[in-house]
Amino acid sequence: MTPCPCQSGLDFTACCGPLLAGGKAATAEALMRSRYTAYAQGDVAHLKRTLAAEHRAGFDAIEIAASMAQTQWIGLQILDRMDGGSADETGIVEFAARYLLRDGQVHVLRERSRFRRDADAGWVYIDGAVEEKPATKKAGRNDPCPCGSGRKFKQCCGRV
Repeated sequence: MTPCPCQSGLDFTACCGPLLAGGKAATAEALMRSRYTAYAQGDVAHLKRTLAAEHRAGFDAIEIAASMAQTQWIGLQILDRMDGGSADETGIVEFAARYLLRDGQVHVLRERSRFRRDADAGWVYIDGAVEEKPATKKAGRNDPCPCGSGRKFKQCCGRV
């Protein structure tokens, strides 16, 4: 079993895997989780494919890929949901995503994302209000890992 990076508790093949392979999300939250997983795995194509059509012209795949190379995503927490179910046309998902930069500093990206269901594409990401800040001081080798695994940083995310 390979746990899904979105931390749903499901296996990747039963969670975000089918969506990254081109499947359609059943809910706004499922799409948001798959987009987090795409960032974690460097899947720029999924990010563009699931972006609302009116925002694709401004999508810079090269810049996104360069950013992904400098970032290790280490945790996702769903904070709130509003609509976005299988019978809804729009939805909002608020989340906090922790990531580690090459300098060892852990940051938190908090976003309130808006989604809508398009007839052909299924759920798509419209935009989001973002708040980004450092979460902690630089993790020491023997500190608990900020991803919440319970292991020491050097035995977990510090092995980058």
